[in-house]
Amino acid sequence: MSVGDWAGLIAALAFVALVAVLAVPLVKLGRVLDETRATVKQISDSTGPLLASVTEAVSTTNAQLAKVDTVTTSAAQVSTNVSALTGLFAATLGTPVVKVAAFSYGVRSALRRGRARS
Repeated sequence: MSVGDWAGLIAALAFVALVAVLAVPLVKLGRVLDETRATVKQISDSTGPLLASVTEAVSTTNAQLAKVDTVTTSAAQVSTNVSALTGLFAATLGTPVVKVAAFSYGVRSALRRGRARS
């Protein structure tokens, strides 16, 4: 064998060694990419049902809020009606009741004074 053949053989062995050294990180990178792909698939598989659950929860919440809105509107109407009724009661019966109370107080005071003098 000539020197050129030995140089070619050494160069070929060096290239094989370089390929072997570079193959290890490439294999590891391939494993990392496989794990990443599996993780992304798992996340995408679990995201669908999660979104369906969130959509259902939002729909249920909207339905409940519509019911609460109806109850709130009814409560506001009741409050308005009670306020009007209270005003009507005060205007109709308030003044006469105050006058009767004042009259009865005056009668009681007069009777007490009459008893105190006797």
